Amino acid sequence: MTDKTTHFGYETVSVADKAGRVRGVFDSVAGNYDLMNDLMSGGLHRLWKHFTIEQAAVRRGQTVLDLAGGTGDLAKAFCKKVGSSGRVVLADINVAMLQEGRRRLTDAGVAGNLSIAQVNAENLPFPNAVFDLVTIAFGLRNVTDKDAALQSMLRVLKPGGKAIILEFTEPAAALKPAYDLYSFKILPLLGKLVADDDSSYQYLAESIRMHPNQETLLQMMQNAGFEKCRFHNLAGGIVALHIGYRI
Repeated sequence: MTDKTTHFGYETVSVADKAGRVRGVFDSVAGNYDLMNDLMSGGLHRLWKHFTIEQAAVRRGQTVLDLAGGTGDLAKAFCKKVGSSGRVVLADINVAMLQEGRRRLTDAGVAGNLSIAQVNAENLPFPNAVFDLVTIAFGLRNVTDKDAALQSMLRVLKPGGKAIILEFTEPAAALKPAYDLYSFKILPLLGKLVADDDSSYQYLAESIRMHPNQETLLQMMQNAGFEKCRFHNLAGGIVALHIGYRI
């Protein structure tokens, strides 16, 4: 029987191989991840994440799961919001990213209300209905089975809880020529100069193009069972924030 295939950027790979290939990318970039985010976005990723935190509107005592949380910038903010009576789980499939996140959060003095877990978003190892909020920022495009991940996110949400997905997506038509030039020429060059790794940043550019656009992802969330779904375009649609609820 022929192995099922999926995409790794523009390359076709077996489903069984993709997670390992993605892991290799993030093993390579973990140490320079935040620096490269600043360079790639001109610092705008910080504004996008600030908007995400505002839209999350978490309160003291709530529980938050930050998927693909990497170096922990969202988790750090959520820990402050939920306070000592709340709980935040920083989760990622990649050990190198989690180690970097643990180091940064420890240095920042974040401790008592934070847990760290290595998980696969497609099959979350948590009971049903335990989180008030699930977030995933710039991580869904790297998940092999996005439908399974969305269903798993819905399962672990409490009734009334919400999921927030921040991701690169399809920009307005007028921006596409400049965006493509930047993505496929300048971004790999930055990766080479700063991180000595142009191929990983070539993959990141390609993975954005292979990710579902705004309307498609909205429909996928609805198909998974989320309700009251909506999205906000940011930076002319280069990035979108999708929100859905478990009712």
